[in-house]
Amino acid sequence: MPSLKATPAALWQRIEDSLKRQGMMIHLQARLLKVEHGLVEIALPYSEKVTQQRNGFHGGAMGALADIAGGYAGLTVLDDGMDVTTVEYKINFLAAFQGGELRATGKVVRAGRRIIVTTAEIFHVDDQGKHSACAVMQQTLVPIKKSE
Repeated sequence: MPSLKATPAALWQRIEDSLKRQGMMIHLQARLLKVEHGLVEIALPYSEKVTQQRNGFHGGAMGALADIAGGYAGLTVLDDGMDVTTVEYKINFLAAFQGGELRATGKVVRAGRRIIVTTAEIFHVDDQGKHSACAVMQQTLVPIKKSE
């Protein structure tokens, strides 16, 4: 199942091309930071688009960021003709933050033929560069044939 043929540049391009088709991530100004076989990191800047009523990052924005990072990590272990869809995730929120940005690192735990299990750690990065744990997620993905 794992695709070991893709070069680092090809993996980056594949994930970047897909991210550019994600309307919500474009709207929220998410950006790709790292792509490796089995690992993807995405950043989400603080703005009024991602806040809840107390001006902290909204849990829905954190969940979406974790889902995207984990999903793309799963995609890096599949051949080009494949895609993934999330069938389940569980997220634990550890702390609330304002300002700075969130960074989610998705990692493949196990890639099987029928399911892929990933995790994502979400950290808040403040304006001075301090990293603080924000949330953790576990996800189940199903590989599907890519539709054009």
